[in-house]
Amino acid sequence: MRSLSFVSTLSLSTLLTRSRSVHGFDALVQPLVNSFFQANKPEPTTLAMTRPHLITAACDGACSGNPGPGGWAYLLHFDDGRVEEGGGFSEKTTNNRMEMQAALELLKRIALEPRQSGFTIRTDSKYLIQGFSQWLKGWKRKGWKKADGKPVLNRDLWEALDQARLPGVAFTHVKGHSGDADNERVDAIAVAFSRGERPVLTSGFQPPASRPPDAADPMDFAPPRLNRLLTRLETADRWAAGGYGLTMAELAQLVEMPEAELSQRQQPWLWRDWQVLPCLDGCWRLRRKSLDQHR
Repeated sequence: MRSLSFVSTLSLSTLLTRSRSVHGFDALVQPLVNSFFQANKPEPTTLAMTRPHLITAACDGACSGNPGPGGWAYLLHFDDGRVEEGGGFSEKTTNNRMEMQAALELLKRIALEPRQSGFTIRTDSKYLIQGFSQWLKGWKRKGWKKADGKPVLNRDLWEALDQARLPGVAFTHVKGHSGDADNERVDAIAVAFSRGERPVLTSGFQPPASRPPDAADPMDFAPPRLNRLLTRLETADRWAAGGYGLTMAELAQLVEMPEAELSQRQQPWLWRDWQVLPCLDGCWRLRRKSLDQHR
């Protein structure tokens, strides 16, 4: 391409010189100039075609105490293998607001990015999905009042999300703590921010995880039952840190206890390193035991 461009420019220069001396510039050469630059004008779609496209995204929020300090996070996957993570902190907030803040920051970030067809944002917040896709229209029509006449909570963020809405971009639900890698990652980032930590965020290409042959994880050699226990303990720690509520079925699965036996428990009780607390809404919450309780 360099040689072709050089030849074209040289020929044009020669024409310019000769035409000035013989026939006059405007009448003879101007059409050739216009034709040359029109032929060499770059295609307007070239840049968009070469830019990496988004293939999937995830977002999550967390809050310690609910209300209390909170964190939010998002994760992007591009078709060239690049991964980008983002997140932030709020001093006093709620879990729902952090879920919404994560979605808002994500929508603003991807507004100008090309996306593959079928691109969606995965979240474990049904509140966010239903509010964004179903409830918003009714709230606006009723002057930001709910069906019971009470004001809509978090109106400022709902209005901001409505403004940031992108054509063809929808939220899809993924069950929290179900083993979805992206959901687990954004949850970990959000929880870290809610604790006042500064997690290391990925920005760039993410090769498959690997380790040297002599640096094997000790858990690789642990019995499967211990590995499953570790997963349950890590899950319990995240539930406690986020202040999330568990249904009877979810708690039964976590502590491996029949629901019939759990239904008979009406008072707080201890399970390993956590207090299991009954709530008025019928859910259960976990609270990590203090150091004094360990003694």
